[in-house]
Amino acid sequence: MARLILSSLLLLLSILYISSTAESAVARHSGATDFIKASCSATRYPVLCVQCLSMYSNAIQRSQRQLAQTALSVSLARARSTTAFVSKLGKAKGMKGREYQAVKDCVDNMSDSVDRLSRSLRELGHMGQAGGQEFMWHMSNVQTWVSAAVTDENTCVDGFAGRGMDGHVKASIRGRVINVAQVTSNALGLVNQFAARH
Repeated sequence: MARLILSSLLLLLSILYISSTAESAVARHSGATDFIKASCSATRYPVLCVQCLSMYSNAIQRSQRQLAQTALSVSLARARSTTAFVSKLGKAKGMKGREYQAVKDCVDNMSDSVDRLSRSLRELGHMGQAGGQEFMWHMSNVQTWVSAAVTDENTCVDGFAGRGMDGHVKASIRGRVINVAQVTSNALGLVNQFAARH
């Protein structure tokens, strides 16, 4: 009888422990998601920002630095993917001279964007616990490079303005690059928030 009571008590304690651990995990996830939403609300494209970053809430938690790093990582991954897509499209046969040149220029711009985002991510990662003037110097580099990446992406889009372009090529490239530019703009906003709150 005593053994049965002890077993029942242990089972009850185990259930209570698992339940409280699960509630704690849900609360942490909810808190991180709220932090991401609040941070994204100050970006230019808040809905896109939340869509891109909410799946990383467990890694981000409530860390401004981790949020900025994750935003840059997402932007870099999209920029790389888009660069590969545009480059592949540029190898298609039958493209007119102006289209070919716009695609070639776009690949160059997107490659520059990838380079700048890569450097920004490395710089942010190497900052460690830098403070004061050293922190601001690193952040200034990151802000400059991410801002230049946004300019590169917008320059690519501008190359497809006007008439005389194949509608399908123009639409497929513009749609992808505009998405990358918006994600990068959001990343810049989050980097600026991190800089301002440090």
